[in-house]
Amino acid sequence: MNDAVLIVDDEAAIADLVEVYLKNEGYQVYKFYNGKDALSCIENNRVSLAILDVMLPDTDGFSLCREIRKNYFFPIIMLTARVEDMDKITGLTLGADDYITKPFHPLELIARVKTQLRRYTRYNLFGASAKETSQEIDIRGLLVNKNSHICTLNEKELSLTPIEFDILWYLASNQGRVVSSEELFEAVWREKYFDSNNTVMAHIARLREKMGEPARKPRFIKTVWGVGYTIEK
Repeated sequence: MNDAVLIVDDEAAIADLVEVYLKNEGYQVYKFYNGKDALSCIENNRVSLAILDVMLPDTDGFSLCREIRKNYFFPIIMLTARVEDMDKITGLTLGADDYITKPFHPLELIARVKTQLRRYTRYNLFGASAKETSQEIDIRGLLVNKNSHICTLNEKELSLTPIEFDILWYLASNQGRVVSSEELFEAVWREKYFDSNNTVMAHIARLREKMGEPARKPRFIKTVWGVGYTIEK
């Protein structure tokens, strides 16, 4: 079955254009102009990825993203007509995996959809083969298993998105070394890093929240100001 992509945008011209490009790539498309109908679709259909506009008539993309993340972990790409960093940080902190600013080229959006679906597919296939050698890191009660993509803290499983897991795994596998934001971004997203990019910071904040970590005195992911992040030995 082809991957199903959900589009939620009240600008019909944009939603229709994105739908055409997605269908040309072989994706099944669910298209809605409001959040209520989109949530109903998710509850009754298999969705592989969602594209959410920030501005909607009955809610906003941030609230919709928050609702989706209560039960689902498929990739979410936010669309925003504003360029403020806070919009991007808000979406990423709530669990979005990527964002793109309007106006955008449809081919750029398609490329990002493919990238997120590749990562999500890889995430769900880990552990499929019992013959694979287990790759597991245990750091003071934080257990990260690369094959199963399961992470537990003090024996309690953490509900992480694929990107959140990849960030945690990369930091854990480089335990004791300071990893710069640039290195972490390019290792996880596999894209070129720009100095104004706050994506890493937003995801680190989300990870700390899920781990119950205080931002000022975290036990695991520590900030080395002006340099990057580290998990100490």
